[in-house]
Formats: sequence, structure tokens, C-alpha cells
Amino acid sequence: MRPPSRLPLGTAAAPSRSGWKAPVSILAGSAMTLLPVVATIPILPPFGLMMLMAWRLLRPDVFRPWAPLLFGLFDDLLSGQPLGSAMLLWTICFVAVDVVDSRLVWRDFWQNWLIAAAAIAFCLSVGRLIATPFGAHVDTVLLLQILVSIALFPLTFLLCARLDGRERRS
Repeated sequence: MRPPSRLPLGTAAAPSRSGWKAPVSILAGSAMTLLPVVATIPILPPFGLMMLMAWRLLRPDVFRPWAPLLFGLFDDLLSGQPLGSAMLLWTICFVAVDVVDSRLVWRDFWQNWLIAAAAIAFCLSVGRLIATPFGAHVDTVLLLQILVSIALFPLTFLLCARLDGRERRS
């Protein structure tokens, strides 16, 4: 027997068995900074933030509004950024996506990519202002990191869709 497509008023949907995939994938994305990668310039994208934005844009109902605080704390502890910077910036991005969601009737892939690109650029730019002295010349590297992160976001979105089981079957 198939469950009804609409739930009666006042009832909640049964919790999903795959509810652990989203938080674990975000934590694994943040843990990517622990990999021993040697590079002359630091262009490693913020995979934790990218996974959070992909899950938020794909499934808005997965996380509570306070979830980015915990994910940001985990990312701050692993990445070495000043404590609270990812907590603040990820929560601002999460709330900004909520505001955009309330204004838009529907979104497509390009709008999701644009929203995520703005969130990634905002977090990396403000994170640079928080963590790096003003005399440091890291603007070119920061721009390269932003471009690499934006270019890799569709793969992150596809990974989240596959984990969720929502990819298109052709």
C-alpha cells in the first residue's frame, strides 16, 4: 500500500531512515581539511560549507535553523579558524537562504548555483577579514579559492542528491 502523497492536517511525516546522511556528509566535508595535501597555495574549497549549502538548497526541511551553529563549531575546531567565525558566517548564509526561499516561488539549478556562489564568496571573504591581518596579500589566492569552490559546487550538489536518492534516472 502506497502512503498518501499529502499528510492530513496536524500529522507529521515519519522520520526518514537516511536522516544521518546529511549531517555525516557535512562533518566529513569539514574533515577534508585533515587530509595531508601539500600545496604551494591554499585553494582547498570549504567542503563543509559547500555540503551544508547543497543540503539546504536540496532539502530545506532536513536541518533546524540552529544546525549551522554546531556544524560551524565543528569546522572551526578542525580548520583552525578563529572560534566562532564559521559558526557566525554559516548561520548568516543559512538564514539568507531562508530569506531567499521565502521570496522565490521556485528555483532551478542555476539559481541554486548562484545562491551557493554568493554564500561561498561571502564566507571566504569575511573569513579572510576575520583570520588574516590586513597587511597580508592573499587576495589573489582568495579569489582563486572562491572560483575553485564555485566551480566544484555542482559536484557537491550532485553528491548530496545521490546521497538523498533524488538524482535523475535516465
